[in-house]
Amino acid sequence: MGDRPAALAYDNPDLLPSTPTNIIDLANSLTTIQEEQLDAELNSFEGETGWKLRVLTQFDRTPGRAVKDFWQLDDRSVLLVADPRGGNLLNFSVGDDLYDLLPRTFWIELQTRYGNQFFVRENGEDSSILDALSSIETCLRQDGCRVVPGLPREQWILTLITSVIGGVVFGFAAQSRQPDQVFAWQWALIFSPLWGILFIAFGLGPVLTRTSDWLPIVRNIAGFALGALVAYLSPIINASSASET
Repeated sequence: MGDRPAALAYDNPDLLPSTPTNIIDLANSLTTIQEEQLDAELNSFEGETGWKLRVLTQFDRTPGRAVKDFWQLDDRSVLLVADPRGGNLLNFSVGDDLYDLLPRTFWIELQTRYGNQFFVRENGEDSSILDALSSIETCLRQDGCRVVPGLPREQWILTLITSVIGGVVFGFAAQSRQPDQVFAWQWALIFSPLWGILFIAFGLGPVLTRTSDWLPIVRNIAGFALGALVAYLSPIINASSASET
């Protein structure tokens, strides 16, 4: 098991439950119904795929490394530890076999997306835990992910902004610089590394890798086109305004 949280350095088997369970909820992050449903879901998932997912929530008490023997954690196991005392709610202890399907960057993004204080404050600790587990299950069912599925609104807005900026760069580069020239394709080509990175790598890339929804893709393309059009026509608009004045 890799990426073991510091909390597991302790060993307090007295806090372990007396009956088999996939969840030890010492911090009461889940309701009784949520815990029962999640326990059944994790049992079903393990029977279906062979991957073992376990959940430990803690606050001022923890069984620590005693959970390793209790759950017989191995290279095909993931232990989600939820502890609100840190800057991020979520920590993951990940079996080595999972890194072939879910790289280390996946776990960092998963922790950042669902364990950050803003997400927990807005959605609750239960949603943080359940959404993170749902992403893991989804990716393992489809034989791995390079990034966390789904496109948060904040991340999409950032991709839209970079798309518009990429369009502005393209539009300024394509402005005609000679009387007989309508479109300066040479300059647009010269600046293609800049607007290409902004639009393709930062504008479309994160969207295409995280969702199959066509709407954010269309919006980002439209943002690029609008930015390009406004930048390209700005000399004409300025000249028209000056002549009217």
